[in-house]
This record gives sequence, structure tokens and C-alpha cells, in this order.
Amino acid sequence: MRWRLLWALCACCWGCAWGKTLRGGFVSAAARLQPWRPLARFQFHGDHAVLCVRINNVAVAVTKEARLHLFQAQEWLKLQNSIQDHSCTEKFSKAQLTMTVNHTEQNLTVSQIPYPETWYVFYVDKFTCEENYSETEDIQFEMVLLNPDAEGNPLDHFSAGESGLHEFFFLLVLAYFVTACIYAQSLWQTIKKRGPMHTVLKVLSVALLLQAGSAFANYLHFSSYSKDGIGAPFMGTLAELCDIVSQIQMLYLLLSLCMGWTIGRMKKSHSRPLQWDSTPASTGIAVVVVVTQSLLLIWEQFEDTNHHSYHSHHGLASGLLIGLRVCLALSLAAGLYQIITVERSTLKREFYITFAKACILWFLCHPCLATVSVIFREYQREKIITIGVILCQCISMVILYRLFLSHSLYWEVSSLSSVTLPLTVSSGHKNRHHF
Repeated sequence: MRWRLLWALCACCWGCAWGKTLRGGFVSAAARLQPWRPLARFQFHGDHAVLCVRINNVAVAVTKEARLHLFQAQEWLKLQNSIQDHSCTEKFSKAQLTMTVNHTEQNLTVSQIPYPETWYVFYVDKFTCEENYSETEDIQFEMVLLNPDAEGNPLDHFSAGESGLHEFFFLLVLAYFVTACIYAQSLWQTIKKRGPMHTVLKVLSVALLLQAGSAFANYLHFSSYSKDGIGAPFMGTLAELCDIVSQIQMLYLLLSLCMGWTIGRMKKSHSRPLQWDSTPASTGIAVVVVVTQSLLLIWEQFEDTNHHSYHSHHGLASGLLIGLRVCLALSLAAGLYQIITVERSTLKREFYITFAKACILWFLCHPCLATVSVIFREYQREKIITIGVILCQCISMVILYRLFLSHSLYWEVSSLSSVTLPLTVSSGHKNRHHF
């Protein structure tokens, strides 16, 4: 009995996390123990959205008086937060739509929706609100939630909040491919020569490859999702993993550079100009912050699995992650501002200002977009944050590439023998790479 209940709950979570085609069993015990846990959630839109249910045992469904109750999210929250003490039966009686499950295949049309909004689907039978319960056979089901496509036919598996993401990731992958065809060879030759920006370019390129890999995995997931409403869960997980590692890589790169400038700049030896040695303080700070962000990113994945390579800003982990990024942006901006205000060289100030713009854009894009998205409707927020964060971080990487590959800026700054510019990365007693 316990294993059956656990399997049913896992099946419910799987459907909510990865797709809008759910397969599993209607279990009376699960519905009775957690009656307020939705079986599915979906953002319907248009006038011909459809919920389709197929079951394999009509007799059992009729005996158990199986039903599906659909609530609009706002109405359900109002009901849950109501001062009045509604009984279990009274709460479900207030559902906006109800389907009695008594046929092998049934369709329920969700129409007259003024604007896209989230709906919750609950499974209820005669045992859900009753104290007496006798174990009965489960009802195996397949549930498909569909929105109307461009022609008005209910064939679109994407909810209103996900529509357009498939096309976005296709264009993003195409842009990565075209860019790679144009610049990959020259960039590889620069890295292969172990030139002045070898270490920075290598770390930056790995982060970019991870971002491209995340976009490609998301595209494959959405391509499969558009056909069956389930997608490729492994690809979705891989996209999240690539994104997390890329975030960690970029954080360590930016922190290492900034900490090397701000903490170590007064300790440089004038007999060894144009060098940056990783001090214990700078390395320690970078490692602590990177580990903290890594733990928050992993925590966020367990807290909210219903998003695709972006951070949904829901829950404690996401809030702490946004707070960390704001603190990092402010601290790095303050450190770079101190350098810029005392720097007399126009060329070096230009370099620091450009670098500061890239850092601030990378760290603040997500908090700013999460804040701005509040003024939009719920179904628009996912797309705004997802597309906005990815594009802003791509722009930040482009700025850094132009900065470290520019012969007219970085190379000239390097030739000024500034003790504040990190032009050598040391690793113990190994050979140094001079910028």
C-alpha cells in the first residue's frame, strides 16, 4: 500500500515537472491523505483548450465516483485563504469545472478564458472527504492537457507560459552555430598560442560552451515536448546542469579577477610589474562565494523543478540566490569604482569601466528582470525572465570577449606596466603566462 501511494505521488510530481501528458494511477488513498495537492497545473488560453482523460477500468471509476475538479489558481488561493472554515466537500463543490470520470475516453473543453491563467486539476472520489476508507483498485489513466494552436485546434502541448520558448531556443542555437562558424577557428588559434589572455579566454570559452550546450539540450527537450507533452527529461536535467556549471565558472572568473585587483593591488612588487598573484584572501573569498552559489542553485532545483534554464525566483533558495547576486554586483561595483576614481589614465579607466559593465550586467540581469516581471501577468513572467537572462548573459560574454581580445584596448593597457592590472596568472612555482 505504501509503495503504491509513493508511486502515485511521484507520478503526479513527474507530470507537473516535465510534461503535460501525465500517466499514472488515480489512488484513493493519495487523494484522501493529500486532498489539496493538485494532480496537475496548466496555463490554458483561448476558447478551445481541452483536458483529455483516458482510463482503463470504467467499472472501478464508476464505483468510486471518480471526478476531476478544475480550479482557477486565483480562486483556489482565495478559497484556501478564506476566513470561513469550509469543509472538504464544500471546497471541492466550488470548482469552476467538474468532470465525472465514467468513460474510457473523455474530453473537457475549457473555454471563455479572457486571458491566459493557471488552472489546478484535482482528483476526487467518494473516499476523499470521508473518514471511512476501504482499499480498492487503482484507476490507471493518461491525461493530456492541450491549448489551441495557431489555427484554433487543440493540439498545442505548451502552456501559455511556455509558448514561444521552443522557437526562442531554436533561434538561440542557430545564433550559436553561426557565431561558431565565424569566430571559432580564430579564437581557437588564439587560445592555442597560449597568448597574453590564455587563461581568461579559456575559462570564458568553457563557460560559453556550457551555455550553448544548455540551449541545445533545452531545444531538444522542447522539440520532443511539442510532440508528446512529456519531452526528454534527461535533456531538461542536462540543460539545468550545464547552466549551473556555467554560472559557477563565470562567478569564479569574475571574482578571481576583481579580488586580485582590489585585494592584491597594494601588495604588488614594483620589481615584478604587470603581475597578478592569487592571494589566499582573494582565493578564499572566491571559493566561499562559489560554493555558496552552487549550494543555492542545487537547492533551487529541488525546490522548483518546473522551469527551463532560468531561475524562477520562487521559494527561499531563489530569494537567497537573488540576494547573493545583488550583493556581489554591489561589492564588485564598489571595488572597481575605487580603482576607477584614483586611476589617471583614460585608457585604463575605459578598460575598468567596460569590465564593470560586464560584471554588473551578468549579476544584476536576473534580479532586475525578476523585479520587472512582477508588473506582468503570471503567464508572461517565465518567458520574460528566461529570454531576458539568457540574452543579457550572452551580451555580458560578448563584452568580455571584446575586452580581452581587443588589441586597441587591453594590449595597450598591458603595455603601460600598471601594477593594478592582472596580467599574469600564477600557479605555485609553475611557469607564468604573461599577458
